[in-house]
Amino acid sequence: MRLIASLLLFVLISSCKQDVQKPSKIYKSVEIQDVYNDSLSIRAIELMGDGTLAFAADKGTYGLYFPKKEQVATSKQLHDSVPLHFRAVAHTSTDFFMLSIESPALLYKTGDDGSMKRVYKEEGEEVFYDAMTFWNDKEGIAVGDSVNGCLSIIITRDGGETWAKLPCENLPKAIEGEGAFAASNTNIKVLEDKAWIATTSGTIYYSENKGETWITIETPMQNTEATQGVYSIDFYDELNGFAIGGDYTKPDVNTNNKMKTVDGGKTWLLVADGEEPGYKSCVQYMPNRNAESLVAVGFNGISMSNDHGESWKQISEESFYTIRFLNDSIAYAAGKGRISKLVFTE
Repeated sequence: MRLIASLLLFVLISSCKQDVQKPSKIYKSVEIQDVYNDSLSIRAIELMGDGTLAFAADKGTYGLYFPKKEQVATSKQLHDSVPLHFRAVAHTSTDFFMLSIESPALLYKTGDDGSMKRVYKEEGEEVFYDAMTFWNDKEGIAVGDSVNGCLSIIITRDGGETWAKLPCENLPKAIEGEGAFAASNTNIKVLEDKAWIATTSGTIYYSENKGETWITIETPMQNTEATQGVYSIDFYDELNGFAIGGDYTKPDVNTNNKMKTVDGGKTWLLVADGEEPGYKSCVQYMPNRNAESLVAVGFNGISMSNDHGESWKQISEESFYTIRFLNDSIAYAAGKGRISKLVFTE
């Protein structure tokens, strides 16, 4: 455990900004190469500044993939000798964070002594955390299912050393049973001072001041069943955003499950309604493509759009839960028992 935490700290300190060239090609297919295989459920991956991939999974496992060496190093985080299940990770320029899902929800960061340090703990029958991210090196946020009538939102203002849960009086009242899907660590998107949280009810929680105040925005996303709602949200910039969901128990249903915004999330419009794809657990914009190209993944395959999400094409039947882009043609995706490198081609 100390070795992996020390490696994480080294990767963060030595990271450098990557130069990304604006592409001119339109990609229509994908080549997939597994870089790590194990009997894990991997729903949380994070690309560091130097291209190293950090991840956390079930069975208490977390680790790093070093693409230049094509090597993986892993370790385990236990609590009272019990392996934890991680579905949320994040990083700053100096630290890596991972958050377990169920009670007790435990949040860890890289420690100065070469081990993972626990910085937050929450217990309770309804406690279940879903996703996390950072605005900057000091301010971060994590979201969980509703408890006592409001979403569970914890925020740090000191680089992750301490976290505080927002009181319900500072949040909109939650719809009964409202939460977020811990499917891909993409229920939250932050840009500048803004934050958007996508929920199981199809609602978008929006803050324009780093979580100080919140409003809710209703959307046309289907949400009549507990297994329906928004599974993933991404923004290309402060105006253009996309959200995807559906019902993982009925993955072929493709109505009321894809929507986009061009006004920063104030209004949302259904797109490709009644067309492919159906359920997906994660959607991400391809970088440097003017909000035109998106990729969505799920256990039922990979789909891609080159027209702002208006139409889609399935380009692979390979199963993944989550995806992150290294640049405009290379991404890493994770799922059941695997992490893979995806190279998008014409």
